[in-house]
Amino acid sequence: MAKRVLIAELVLFTVMVLGLVVKEIPGMVREYRIWRMAGRRLPRRG
Repeated sequence: MAKRVLIAELVLFTVMVLGLVVKEIPGMVREYRIWRMAGRRLPRRG
């Protein structure tokens, strides 16, 4: 019984993570395009 609960939690966690990644893909693509247009300069701190 405990093994079934563990598997169910693992599946739920995996689905949540995949959903978050799929939701964030457009923003990641937009950030990549901005970074590429900026000449691949990374902001220097310090």
